[in-house]
Amino acid sequence: MTPGSHTGRLAGKVALISGTARGQGRAAALRFAAEGAMVVGGDLLAGEAAETAALVRKAGGVMDDASPLDVTDEASVRGWVSRAVAEHGRIDILYANAGAVRFGAVDVQSYADFSFTLRAELDSVWLCAHHAWPYLTAARGCIITVGSTAGMTGSLTNQRTAHSASKGGVIALTRQLAAEGAPHRVRANCISPGMIDTAGSRGDLLAPDHPMRSIQRHIPLGRLGDPGDVVNAAVFLASDEATYITGANLVVDGGWSTVLPGAVPEE
Repeated sequence: MTPGSHTGRLAGKVALISGTARGQGRAAALRFAAEGAMVVGGDLLAGEAAETAALVRKAGGVMDDASPLDVTDEASVRGWVSRAVAEHGRIDILYANAGAVRFGAVDVQSYADFSFTLRAELDSVWLCAHHAWPYLTAARGCIITVGSTAGMTGSLTNQRTAHSASKGGVIALTRQLAAEGAPHRVRANCISPGMIDTAGSRGDLLAPDHPMRSIQRHIPLGRLGDPGDVVNAAVFLASDEATYITGANLVVDGGWSTVLPGAVPEE
């Protein structure tokens, strides 16, 4: 992917993107830079985040890597935001992508794992928005958060009380950010992916022994999503094409959440 392969829809914008080491975060860094944004990324996986920055620069894009970034640690988030402002003088886009999850049923999961998930998936979004807010209001910028279909529906096959609670919280938080941002012309929108094929999901939800491994057969469009599907939505929401969109929850799931599951054929 090269900058010339896209249309410069984010030209001149400074984009903070968390979780850039792999998966959706790496795809976002590459695509946002290809669209002309100056990306400031970061991740706890510092080595892989540095590889992402190298890939962006090799493709002709601009990216600073502020790793290690811990989005659950206020000092780390504050330093990330400060570095972006020191390097570029402004922040136009906050893409709060980073997160981590520990699955478990309500009667089995420990409180420590429940709390870990909420801190990693919900508190982290608030911390990023809180510290970027003065610069976003100055730039009349935008916030993109990452929810999930897990924040919209329950599941019979995935035991995920913490994940559902945190992602439901992200969707609600985004709507409130939209309300508080409106007087400053700051837009806030959420993207809620369904099942996305990443190294992380192949290690748990799509693993051969997981009951969700056959979820593809229930997706109306007939395939799993990939990181690019999510990033396409993010580019649109970050661009000037979406200047009248705020408080939205854009579901990117191939139609999964719009239909009842079909009967599972006997094996």
